Amino acid sequence: MEFFDFGTIFFLIAAVVIFFQLRNVLGRRTGNERPPFDPYTAARSKPQDANGKSENVVSLPRKRAAGEAAEDAYVAIDAFAKPGTDLNKGLRAIKDADASFEPKGFVEGAKMAYEMIVMAYADGDRKTLKNLLSREVFDGFVAAIAEREGRSEKIQSSFVGIDKADIVSAEMKGGEAHVTLRIVSELISATRDKAGDVIDGDPETVAEVKDVWTFARDTRSRDPNWKLVATEEED
Repeated sequence: MEFFDFGTIFFLIAAVVIFFQLRNVLGRRTGNERPPFDPYTAARSKPQDANGKSENVVSLPRKRAAGEAAEDAYVAIDAFAKPGTDLNKGLRAIKDADASFEPKGFVEGAKMAYEMIVMAYADGDRKTLKNLLSREVFDGFVAAIAEREGRSEKIQSSFVGIDKADIVSAEMKGGEAHVTLRIVSELISATRDKAGDVIDGDPETVAEVKDVWTFARDTRSRDPNWKLVATEEED
């Protein structure tokens, strides 16, 4: 029978102790973990690097600090929507359910999501759409894409920009927050058939597009992401 010498036993014990120390540290949630990225509530900022150049960085809205007065939490909302209006009341209700909600940051994030969705639809990018749309809206978009592909048609699109994006209504439906925006954008878009001929739109003309989109989020969920739940094109 072979026996471990004292040195071997010492190193084995030390290895076990170190393993459990690392497990306790690495396996424990401290509350300081980086939250998942939320394109809807994220706000754009451009800090300067060492060379003075701007870098695109998305910062999430802060959560209400401990002991912060409720009225202080509504300052940004009151500046965004006149106190006493239905819009203000709706935004306040969402703030009560989700302390991280900020209307200006939400609008900036929604604008980013709008461009991503419009271009993903044109490109037939189902993966991107699945992450940004509710199940019902996703099914509708995918059906339209499949129908277009069945006819061997392609959409040629260039996103010019968003002229306006305004929150027109906000409300809580049970534990789910709903925010509706009116978005006015500029887009160059043309649909081509199998032969490459333009059958809809104009590849040389910038068109104004007016949409009314509603985003929703379950405030009871740990998932911070908002999803598009309804679309309507304004005449």
